[in-house]
Amino acid sequence: MNDEELDELRSSLTPYESSNGVTTYQNTVAIACPACEKPFDDLVVCENDYNSLELSMLLDLCVTTHDDDILLFTHKQ
Repeated sequence: MNDEELDELRSSLTPYESSNGVTTYQNTVAIACPACEKPFDDLVVCENDYNSLELSMLLDLCVTTHDDDILLFTHKQ
């Protein structure tokens, strides 16, 4: 994913939470996941070398990178 694609994606999503190097955006407009082409629920951007995610529900994940960031696209079951 290049800079332009990521900027366009972020501008279409609703910022939700940012803490300890992890930023979450909600997909409130049913944008398709770039990996599986199905609408995703949230975009989670992990900006640090190591991040810990505490998940409270079962999720399918699609993953890509941008620069040094890990991008997780969540799909709730």
